[in-house]
Amino acid sequence: MAFPEDVLTEDEHVVLHLHPHWKALLRPILVLVLVVAAVVAGWVLLPDGDGATIALYAIAALGLVLVLWLGFWPFLVWRTTHYLFTDERVLLQEGVFSRNRRDLPLTRINDHSMHQRFLERLLGCGTLTIESAGERGQSVLNDVPHVDRVQTKLYELVEAHHDKHSLGDGEMRDILADMHDGKPLRDPSA
Repeated sequence: MAFPEDVLTEDEHVVLHLHPHWKALLRPILVLVLVVAAVVAGWVLLPDGDGATIALYAIAALGLVLVLWLGFWPFLVWRTTHYLFTDERVLLQEGVFSRNRRDLPLTRINDHSMHQRFLERLLGCGTLTIESAGERGQSVLNDVPHVDRVQTKLYELVEAHHDKHSLGDGEMRDILADMHDGKPLRDPSA
């Protein structure tokens, strides 16, 4: 369930690898605790006899279904959701049985914003929305841990990538000079 390193290019480096915030695991843990409490209560409180044994098995079977459906499945979804930030792109991957992956090259990111509700501010998570050039537009990352720091890091990555792949004035003059065999360019208005 770990993110496969083979999807990265040879010189690409992972800067952040995140799963959704741990608050997504609160309900599964609560379901597990309640089911265990119900089975223990049934075992302690039900009288001895065949009917009580059948009732206890029914409680345990229902509990198992609830733990698998409301406990284990959300855990798997959380574990297989990846927010990966590299020095070249943002990769979003989700899916337990099938897999959906979206790559957002840093060069195509136009804007990014974050939103936190009051409870999310207390827990240190939020929603990060990334707008990119292209037909799919926005990508919404829910329950991003430390969303304010992640947004700042994304800004730094986009700026560093832009600086790395753009030319400065001096470099542009050198290239133009090389193109004209070292002859200085003439001003067409002169």
